[in-house]
Amino acid sequence: MAEQNEQFYLVRQDMLTEAMQKTLEAKSLLESKKVQKVGEAVQTVGLSRSAFYKYKDAVFPFHQMIQEQIITLSIQLADKSGSLSALLKEVAKTNANVLTINQTIPLQGRANVTLTVDTSAVKIEVMDLVKRIQEMDAVENAEVVGSGSL
Repeated sequence: MAEQNEQFYLVRQDMLTEAMQKTLEAKSLLESKKVQKVGEAVQTVGLSRSAFYKYKDAVFPFHQMIQEQIITLSIQLADKSGSLSALLKEVAKTNANVLTINQTIPLQGRANVTLTVDTSAVKIEVMDLVKRIQEMDAVENAEVVGSGSL
């Protein structure tokens, strides 16, 4: 089964469907606490609950997307001398800043490494950083398991 990478696009607001625009309005009402419940938000903007739930995790204001600067990576790393050091060097090459490192004790020749990384200074796409990590000899698997902002 082929793995699909999420791709994001920057689209001008007037090109979004009406339901997508209303979903953004409803999310804004909820974030600003002008309304407390999804039902109130969708009623206020004239949107069905099903349309809101269809788009709520897929459309975001641009300012919100660029704030997503912290990512958490889960990496299966081969138990070889220098593997963690090489991984950290690869991350550092992109100007990313490692905030936390958690490594399990190696079992059956591999360890799980969880890295939380500040990508605000990274000059490449985050998924390109992940791909670089995935292509390393000592890395068996790497994936983004979380993202957020400072």
